[in-house]
Amino acid sequence: MIGPVFNREALALPRRPRHYIYRAVYVTALLILMSTSWMILAGTQVVQNLGDLARFGSTFFQILAPLQLALLIFLAAFGAASAVSQEKDKRTIILLLLTRLTNQELVLGKLLSALLSPLLLVFASIPVLMSIQLFGGVSGNQVARVVIITYAATMVAGSLGSTYALWREKTFQTLSITTLTIVLWLALWEGIYALGPLNSFLHSLADWASPIRGIAAAIIPTIGRQGAWSFSDPAICFSLFAVGMTFLLNAIAIAKVRVWNPSREVRRQQQQEDDVASILDKQLSDEEVSQIAEQARASHVDAMRRAGTHAEVNSESRRVWDNPVLWREICTWAYGRKIVIVRVAYGLMVLLALLGLNQSLSDMTNGVPRAGLSSIFPAAATSLAPLFLVSLIIINALAVNSITNERDGQALDLLLVTDISPAEFVFGKLWGVLYVTKEMIILPLFISIYLLVRGGIDFEGFLFLLTGLTVLIFFVTMLGVHCGLNYASSKSAISVSMGSVFFLFLGVITCIMVMISFSGSFEQQLAPFLAFILGGSVGLYVALGFRNPSSAIFWSTLLLPFATFHAITSFFIEHHLTSAMVISVIYGFTTLAMMMPAIGGFDVAMGRTQSADD
Repeated sequence: MIGPVFNREALALPRRPRHYIYRAVYVTALLILMSTSWMILAGTQVVQNLGDLARFGSTFFQILAPLQLALLIFLAAFGAASAVSQEKDKRTIILLLLTRLTNQELVLGKLLSALLSPLLLVFASIPVLMSIQLFGGVSGNQVARVVIITYAATMVAGSLGSTYALWREKTFQTLSITTLTIVLWLALWEGIYALGPLNSFLHSLADWASPIRGIAAAIIPTIGRQGAWSFSDPAICFSLFAVGMTFLLNAIAIAKVRVWNPSREVRRQQQQEDDVASILDKQLSDEEVSQIAEQARASHVDAMRRAGTHAEVNSESRRVWDNPVLWREICTWAYGRKIVIVRVAYGLMVLLALLGLNQSLSDMTNGVPRAGLSSIFPAAATSLAPLFLVSLIIINALAVNSITNERDGQALDLLLVTDISPAEFVFGKLWGVLYVTKEMIILPLFISIYLLVRGGIDFEGFLFLLTGLTVLIFFVTMLGVHCGLNYASSKSAISVSMGSVFFLFLGVITCIMVMISFSGSFEQQLAPFLAFILGGSVGLYVALGFRNPSSAIFWSTLLLPFATFHAITSFFIEHHLTSAMVISVIYGFTTLAMMMPAIGGFDVAMGRTQSADD
């Protein structure tokens, strides 16, 4: 088909049980969400006629379509990026380059192999989307547009993640740049659409380039456009744009794959190995051997230290701290020098968030009316929530990669012959990750202070925000370390860790959307959401505690969805102190529940200690 890489995955995927489990769980979750929404509507309101049914179908369709779009963009982008990065981490990408595979077979084979599952989920959701038509309020053309837009967005997101993974050497750089690029792209065109006059050229440009605009036009069609298929239709516009971007990204990757790989780091390592081989083959003087060894040591990453914006080679070896793990995380470029690109891109996102925040505060000061969902949330939430989410995802990505990189480089095996204690390793990684991602911690704090000064939030709300953000930062950091230690496969560890953060956020947004759309009574909605919450508890336990079970992880994963739901309802009835306390207690307890096995069971996990059965 498209080469042996894709051919092997296409033949092997149907033989794996998880191939069917994923589709079954995905469709079941959509049906549970539909049933939950119907129970809320029927339990809090009176359904009298076909018009009420049609309004339910239209409203639920407006919730489900964007939810599926966000989910599949995430799965496609990070799935494709992780698939290629895993080859690089294990150095098998070099073996693929040595085969007779052409550039096209290598790039497209890896991309389409990673996208098989997400694309099959798109098709699996079609019966659910079509069943919404039975309620009324949704046409077949709307369903077709949503499927086309979702399919196109999945392809372009996967191509973006694959191209970045082939370009960058470090997995953390790939995941971070992919996240920031997607968020910046969506935020940029949404800002352009919001600032442009009605029916202007900027609106047309945003319709072409933004999947959000395309999906919005599909779920809320304008009069006279319900059945028309034309090049002025935002759904068709974005689909054509996505096809062009997919072709462009893959063309760049195909042309550059052998230029980018193997990277300069690999070539430098090979040169050092050649120098060692020359020493063994030739009779060199002690001075020549010392000179070659010093050159090799000077080029190693641990011999670099920061001096302003430049790096200089220290002529003498530096003194390592008592905790060598923490020293390496802080004093070396352990995650590559191109991490500066991530910081610059994040800084750009902070500027966009500040612009959006200023606009929201100005509208609030001028008394501009707010309608729809924006009337429920605080004015600053629209700008700050995406920024906080991206910060948490980047911190989590670095945390899980700090472990998987060591495992793939076989550096964790060296711990078996060292005297590094479990506490030194775990806390060294934790504090090291927080130091490397300090911009993602400090800048949101400064923006929160700016929000307080501008009057967008009172001092009590600022304390709640600061407390909740601090707890979540430690939670996502420990979650990354926990998944990295418990999953031998880097791809599985990255998927579970980042997926847990993303799905928690997506679950919160889904609950909020359903509550607002179908009922105003937030105190009596536990029963309809019970299946949804129990499913989240089971999923969290399977992801976090199944491989390393403990009573603390069991109870934390069981209570976390219930506590999160309680925090949401407390927020809506303006019990903000209760909401902040619940979030702090349950997420703090879950952090400790993951930390204790990481420290106490570290020796067993690494093979230092064996049981009698072993």
